[in-house]
Amino acid sequence: MRRSVSSSQRVNEREVRRAGSMAKERTFLMIKPGSIERGLVGEIIGRFEKRGFRILGLRLDELSREVAEAQYQEHRGKEFYESLVSYMTSGPTVLLVMEGEDAINRAREIAGLTNPKEAKPGSVRGDYGLDIQRNVLHAADSTASAKREITLHFKDLLVT
Repeated sequence: MRRSVSSSQRVNEREVRRAGSMAKERTFLMIKPGSIERGLVGEIIGRFEKRGFRILGLRLDELSREVAEAQYQEHRGKEFYESLVSYMTSGPTVLLVMEGEDAINRAREIAGLTNPKEAKPGSVRGDYGLDIQRNVLHAADSTASAKREITLHFKDLLVT
């Protein structure tokens, strides 16, 4: 007996096969001091987990000035650099390595635009960001940045 399959079922089966073949990717996220102070950690992490991200590394840490400077090295010399480093060393941060399909791009989409005033409602920054510096969290913006940041904060976690 031959099974009848609709065209929509064939499309769904192709999507499932395609999704299953996508490579998992790792990304780095850092929940900023103000977000911890405001009690947003669970809400932020939950948004990523609900979208299929898996936590590979998680640590509460107070950044030293040296580590904060290394984290934001690409901004050295810009007018906001000193205030950013000062803010990031003002209290604890939550450091995360997360894994998922197209993790870097998807995490940045969930996070929203850097400036909360421009971020879409429903994004983490759109819902909780206060200003461009206190924008709730940092999300790696490229494969190279993710690898560098994971290595900086999780020396013991193998970067693939």
